[in-house]
Amino acid sequence: MELTTIKDAFDRVAKKQKLSSSKAQEVIDQIDQEIQKTLQKIQSSNDCESQVDYKSALAELKVKLNDIAPLSQLESTQKELNGALSKYPKHLEKFFNPDISKAYRNIDFDTHTVNEIIGSHFYQQGLFEIGDCFRTEAKEPESEAAVKSQFQEMFQIVEAMKRRNLEPALNWAVTNSDKLKPNGSDLLLKLQSLQFVEILQKGNRDGALQYARTYLAPFASDHMAEIQKLMVCLLWTGRLDRSPYSHLLSPANWDKVTGELTRQFCNLLGQSYESPLSVTIAAGIQGLPPLLKFMNVMAGKRQEWQSMKQLPVPVELDREFQFHSIFVCPVSKEQSTEENPPMLMSCGHVLCKQSITKMSKNGTKSFKCPYCPSDVNSAQCRPLVF
Repeated sequence: MELTTIKDAFDRVAKKQKLSSSKAQEVIDQIDQEIQKTLQKIQSSNDCESQVDYKSALAELKVKLNDIAPLSQLESTQKELNGALSKYPKHLEKFFNPDISKAYRNIDFDTHTVNEIIGSHFYQQGLFEIGDCFRTEAKEPESEAAVKSQFQEMFQIVEAMKRRNLEPALNWAVTNSDKLKPNGSDLLLKLQSLQFVEILQKGNRDGALQYARTYLAPFASDHMAEIQKLMVCLLWTGRLDRSPYSHLLSPANWDKVTGELTRQFCNLLGQSYESPLSVTIAAGIQGLPPLLKFMNVMAGKRQEWQSMKQLPVPVELDREFQFHSIFVCPVSKEQSTEENPPMLMSCGHVLCKQSITKMSKNGTKSFKCPYCPSDVNSAQCRPLVF
């Protein structure tokens, strides 16, 4: 990949610069050492009755400096550095084509939609002042204000969690619990578990037990194993950091739950977890170099490619940039629709809803996954959005 080549060239320049700097410092230290010796010799002669010929001392210093030959020592490393520096701009010119206009098609954009995507990106990143400024400059209506207020709420919750304050997050999760359940999210349980551990770590065993009875008990039917681990922690009240469950105190647990809350918050807003603008630009950075190469080939053959419906060469993108809006059920061999959406089974494989309904006898029995020997309960299948 071109960026790897450029990075390697930069690393070579940095290495040569470091060697040159190190050598220069070594030579300077040698010169300084000889000068200091001469000064000490002159100063010591002033303190005693013996006389030192200043001219002979300086002449001796000159001879020693000539023996050091600083210019000769620095010449080789400096020459190597200059060579690497002269080649680096050529790498940049080779791989960074300043004219990319021929690598994209001139199509009409819906300006309002593009502005919405850009404004939402700023709000999703927490850059609210920049988002407001952009909306004003673009003369967009106040409809974006609703998106801003929702993301402001999300960032307020996240900031509170950074201060180990779970109250805003818990209030939001409780309020939206009916919307979170269909998504298969156990966010509320994770937040309650964090709060339980916080109470326990403060040495309040009775408070932790009461909290578990009130808030964790409702999850016992589906999450007994997780709750049992938390109950055992009661035996280690005040010394959980020295227990077999010390991993529950890891800050990484808070980071994971914060990420899950952000993901679910965006999901309920109808927004993707990753900014569409960021994803588009990142995919464009990967796709642009092969397009530029293809453009140069077509220009050499005097052929026009912008009128083609499909490129004759593949443009490879990483998996995170590969999106599929069409799913064909491997059982029915039919494309999914809004009425017959793809469903994610508990084993991780995907079938269409009608196939699952048929194989489960309208949800009355479990069935074997056609891909693996797992038993699948249709009630545990979740709609999958690509």
